[in-house]
Amino acid sequence: MTAIPAAFLDIMASNALAHLATTMKDGSPHVTPIWFDYSNGLVRVNSAKGRVKSNNMPEGAKVALSIVDLANGYRYVQIRGTVTKVTEMGADAHIDALAKKYLGLDAYPYRNAAETRMTFEITPDKVQTMG
Repeated sequence: MTAIPAAFLDIMASNALAHLATTMKDGSPHVTPIWFDYSNGLVRVNSAKGRVKSNNMPEGAKVALSIVDLANGYRYVQIRGTVTKVTEMGADAHIDALAKKYLGLDAYPYRNAAETRMTFEITPDKVQTMG
């Protein structure tokens, strides 16, 4: 595991979106903006089962994230990592926590009873920063 430098932890705690890059079955890239959090050296993202990004992130998948400082577009954190855990357990609480971080709401307002939420833990393998 590679740590995020202390001088960039403010970006990781901010409500900046991460651009998550995954790989499609045909090898082509898929990039999407996504909410995230960072705790105990792990990046966590949340999605619904069956979505493209969810299908592209089984345990062991390689991913990349780019997170830009909201106050300075030339300051950022880039992470290349491995999906080390995929779970449905606690995923509803996790999306609620992300709604608090990003929207200031106690509960995720776009909940769909037909969806199953999933949390993906990403262990950073390589971190690059700028700014």
